[in-house]
Amino acid sequence: MGILNVTPDSFYDGGRFDESLQKQTDQVAKMLAEGAAIIDVGGASSKPRAKPVSPQEEIDRVIPVLEVLAKAHPEAFFSIDTYHSAVAKTAIEAGAHIINDISSGQLDDQMFKTVADLKVPYIGMHMQGNPQTMQDAPSYEDVVQEVYAALANTAYELNSLGLVDIVIDPGFGFGKTTEHNFEMLARLSEFRFLNRPILVGFSRKSMIYKTLGTTAAEALNGTTALHMAALERGANILRVHDVREAAETLKLYLAINAQNPNPLNEVPIP
Repeated sequence: MGILNVTPDSFYDGGRFDESLQKQTDQVAKMLAEGAAIIDVGGASSKPRAKPVSPQEEIDRVIPVLEVLAKAHPEAFFSIDTYHSAVAKTAIEAGAHIINDISSGQLDDQMFKTVADLKVPYIGMHMQGNPQTMQDAPSYEDVVQEVYAALANTAYELNSLGLVDIVIDPGFGFGKTTEHNFEMLARLSEFRFLNRPILVGFSRKSMIYKTLGTTAAEALNGTTALHMAALERGANILRVHDVREAAETLKLYLAINAQNPNPLNEVPIP
C-alpha cells in the first residue's frame, strides 16, 4: 500500500503533494509502477497533536485527485484514509474502493453504518485516544492483549452489520510508546488468530529513527528491516512511503519461503 498524503502537515511527506494535482498523479503512477497494489489517499494528518481538519476540508483535498486517479488507473485499488464517515462516503462515490479508518469507528459513530451501507472493504486500526492526545501518556497492562481485544470487537461489530471484508491494523505509533511498538511487532503473529489480513504501518516512524538516533528522512533502511520482520510474523499488507524498497523486501521474503507450504502471511479469510 503506497501512501499519498495530500496534506501540508503529515509527519514525513507533508507539503510535498498537497497543492499540485500533477505531482499527486505523477507520484501515484510511480508507486504503481514500482509495485503498489493499493494507493492510500489521505487528506488530514494524523501525526501526534496534528491540527484537526473538518470533513469538508478533507473532501476538498482528496476528491479532485481521487476522481482523476480512478479514471487514469482503472486497474488500481484506492483507499481513503479518514475517520469521518462523510469523507468516506464521498470518496467511495468518487472512485475509492476501501475505507482506511485509524479510529476503528471510535471518532465517528456513523462510520460502521456507512461502511456497511456501502459494502466496501474496511481497514480498522487501533488507536488509544485521538491524534491530539494519543502520545500524552500511552498506558497498557498488556499492549498486545488490549489491542487484540479492541480489534476483535471491531470485527465483531462490523460482522453484526453484515460486513466481512475487514483488515486489522494494530496501529504502530498511535497511542503507543516505542517499547509498546516493538512488543507488538515481536508478537505480531498473535494477531493472526483474528483470522483477518494484517496491515502494518511503521514507514519512517519514530519507533525507527529514535531507536537508531537518526531522522525520518534517514529511516528507510530501518523501515525495510522492520518490514521483513513483520512479514516473517504474518503481516499481509505493508503501508509505505517507499514502494520500490517494500516490494523488493516482499519479493525476497517470498523467495526465502518458496519451499514453505504454510508461510505465516497466508492468513485464512472467512
